[in-house]
Amino acid sequence: MDVFYAYTYSTAAWFGIQAVPLIITPRLIITTLSVEARKPTVLEEYLCRSLAFTLLTLAIVTILLTGTIPLSSSLSESEITADPSDPKAPYAVPTLTVTAAFHAVTAFYSYMQYTRNGQIGFALSEIGSGVLASMGCWCLVFGTEKGRISKRTGADKRTSGWPFKNEESDKKKGKKRL
Repeated sequence: MDVFYAYTYSTAAWFGIQAVPLIITPRLIITTLSVEARKPTVLEEYLCRSLAFTLLTLAIVTILLTGTIPLSSSLSESEITADPSDPKAPYAVPTLTVTAAFHAVTAFYSYMQYTRNGQIGFALSEIGSGVLASMGCWCLVFGTEKGRISKRTGADKRTSGWPFKNEESDKKKGKKRL
């Protein structure tokens, strides 16, 4: 489940990248993203730093709840998966769902702000959150259950013959086509 780990670490890194400037230089961020040049208020600085601490907390919670960093002291040889029945990370799929939805909403909001204001900071946020939203959706669609792979043939058992028929298989089974 390499994509799952990549998504988890990328999400935490993206939250950290957004949080560090908000903690260190909230005045610079506010001045850069505001339409008119003015001195930021104390409330704006407080809200910037509060958002930064929230993003850092969300990054830590994402890593812990997805099971990327195991919380148990026992060593197991199997990897943690995004399978809902995996006992090592019971909150992996709900956390994956919430963070993917968060990235999608953030990408949409950043796009709307970029089209209205034309500032490059919103475009960068749109790109980063959009990539992570796509990655999260990919993990939700393809990474949350194991495929039904045949041990004998190596093919996926869920495939059907529609819209194309497997004539070789029909010949071996003795089926007649209409």
